[in-house]
Amino acid sequence: MSLIVARDLSVSHGRRPVLSHVNFSIEAGEIVTIVGPNGSGKSTLLRALLGMLRSSGKVMKKPGLVVGYVPQKLALDRSLPMPVSSFLNLPKPHSPAAQAEVLRRVGVPDVAGQQVADLSGGQLQRVLLARALLAKPDILVLDEPTQGLDQQGEAAFYQLIETVRAETGVAVLMVSHDLHVVMSASDRVICLNGHVCCEGTPHVVRDAPEYRALFGQGTQGALALYQHAHDHAHHDCDHDHSTGKDAANAG
Repeated sequence: MSLIVARDLSVSHGRRPVLSHVNFSIEAGEIVTIVGPNGSGKSTLLRALLGMLRSSGKVMKKPGLVVGYVPQKLALDRSLPMPVSSFLNLPKPHSPAAQAEVLRRVGVPDVAGQQVADLSGGQLQRVLLARALLAKPDILVLDEPTQGLDQQGEAAFYQLIETVRAETGVAVLMVSHDLHVVMSASDRVICLNGHVCCEGTPHVVRDAPEYRALFGQGTQGALALYQHAHDHAHHDCDHDHSTGKDAANAG
């Protein structure tokens, strides 16, 4: 069965609708990337799917589903002394061998003794990923995991996610902070703007007429696919309020 299925999912903040009648599913081993302009409900959708906020409609999860969640921001006081090894033991302890293995897998094998506050942005994202992987999840849920990284760091992180999926078979549900950049290994891209504007493989979504009507067919409308080289695709949305900043990293 599917790992997570949502039917007619809606979320409001007070009287303001944020998500309307979203239908969603993700299968075992699948990589799904959610894109959309600021305020389109991307993070809200993740939290609703995980049961972290109230919603209407129906969300069904595979019995016993284990979720590894990588938040948008680290909800820790980074001024507090905390070595990486202690951070990885939250909320439950793991053996030094398990920690060492997962840190090796995410490409930061030597940081266990470092303070979390001293990590670079790229190192911190990999440590957050390592912590999520320690739970041996069925699905990794990543909320804008590359925000704040430069283009090289973003590409490296995407490649790491592809490798982790290939090695472990974990499903990946990820919000991309950049409307125009998704991982080439995405099986599906969902373009969200309060509702699902369209979804499909990156190359199918690229040709959606709604997207072309909004973004045109020039560079502003190009979706950079992180592969070993840049490729191009598109996605679609209707009425949004994105700015040129969203397109800054378009390939």
